[in-house]
Amino acid sequence: MKENNGSENGQFWDGKTEFDLAVIGGGSGAFAAAIKGSELGAKVAIIEEGVIGGTCLNRGCVPSKHLIRAAEIYHLAESNPFPGFSLKRSSLDFASLIKKKDSLLDWARNAKYWDILRHHKNISFIPRRAKLKSPNTIDASGTEIHARKIIVATGSSAFIPPIEGLNNVSYLTSTEALNLKKLPKSMIVLGANAVGLELAQMFSRFGVNVSIHEIMGRVAPLEEPEISKALEKYLKEEDIGICTCSKIVAAKQKGEKIVIISEMPNDAKKEFSAEALIVATGRRPNTREMGLEAIGVAMDPRGYIKTDDLMRTSVDGVFAAGDCVGPYQFVYTAAYQGAVAAQNALEDCCERKINYDVVPYAIFTDPELASVGLKEEQAKARGLKVRTSVLDFHWIPRAEVMLNERGLIKIVAEEKSLKLLGVHILGAQAGDLIHEAVMALKFGATAKDLTDTLHVYPTLSEALKICAQGFFKDATKLSCCAE
Repeated sequence: MKENNGSENGQFWDGKTEFDLAVIGGGSGAFAAAIKGSELGAKVAIIEEGVIGGTCLNRGCVPSKHLIRAAEIYHLAESNPFPGFSLKRSSLDFASLIKKKDSLLDWARNAKYWDILRHHKNISFIPRRAKLKSPNTIDASGTEIHARKIIVATGSSAFIPPIEGLNNVSYLTSTEALNLKKLPKSMIVLGANAVGLELAQMFSRFGVNVSIHEIMGRVAPLEEPEISKALEKYLKEEDIGICTCSKIVAAKQKGEKIVIISEMPNDAKKEFSAEALIVATGRRPNTREMGLEAIGVAMDPRGYIKTDDLMRTSVDGVFAAGDCVGPYQFVYTAAYQGAVAAQNALEDCCERKINYDVVPYAIFTDPELASVGLKEEQAKARGLKVRTSVLDFHWIPRAEVMLNERGLIKIVAEEKSLKLLGVHILGAQAGDLIHEAVMALKFGATAKDLTDTLHVYPTLSEALKICAQGFFKDATKLSCCAE
């Protein structure tokens, strides 16, 4: 991806090499750290060899959600539930969709990154590859950069599992999949977590014959079982193939098709083929060949940098943030970590600590999946006695009038106090609905607090109130707006 970043003429770097804070990386974690450093009056360097904006902007959240929305609209022509009128599909010019996506990304890089650099005059952008030489020195493609403190925010990349023959076939990661100019007729997706599920449904809605293979026993295997079961049902209704307990042991190219060999639960091996193969089996941190080990930065076996709750690494003066740290690989947690790291790096008496008590997330399938807090089994594993309330979206008035009743909500609460421990939603706009639950968990609300809170009728947000009422009565026997 080529861009005019303005740095070739020295617009963002005057060649100086002494800084208060040097940040390695160019994504959300790095920029949050740099902006916080700038706000604290520090002279900051951002060192990034690739395209500015990180995974979320260039290869993840932004392009995928743009194309997912396009697929949703295209799909409506076939799935319109309202009688009295029909929608007609025109021919699909997929290359034009990709062109529009690319123009959106160009705008976002300028508006959210380059314009930010222009505003913060004490941030220098150095377009070089960085390697640590010491806790205060970085080799930036042959130029030594010196800084009082360093923050590593290098993000992550797609993990490619060690499958026999996989490197000899033309597989795609999410990066290449989101840049396809022409749709294949058929596609296999390895992995049924967020990335795999989103891409599988998106391409299926554009007319590709898609099947998903997951090594675990269900799609979305980290979610509540009720949600996984319902989501799998909805995907199958859209003619998406689902193959769980599928361990891929080999791959090979056969003409224009890719063949995968799956080892099934009964030890039988079965072949599947398609024109395209997407590998969506997780991510790994970008920490290799950076000199981290040489200066003593501790990492776990997978290469994630170990930090404390101040975002300090094992080396004095070196901090880390974002996907290269984990445990939550989200753009908003990366930004949060970056700001905390910068503040602690520059203000020795600050000691601002990371708090992961309430971290929401969403998977942008249709229906959407969103979650915050503990799952039922997680709560029980902690020795907590719990009660749960589960409500199908059929009982949400707004879902009924929208003719879109797909989904459910599950609330996990302490057995006696009914203090909320977790809220898990599958349904329309779940990624937006979850934020009421976030606030409820953050401030220690109970199920009674939800039932006592007025909700606009009819809205999807009533799902939380009606589901909470299930702790006290049969929520399926309530009149509209009943207490």
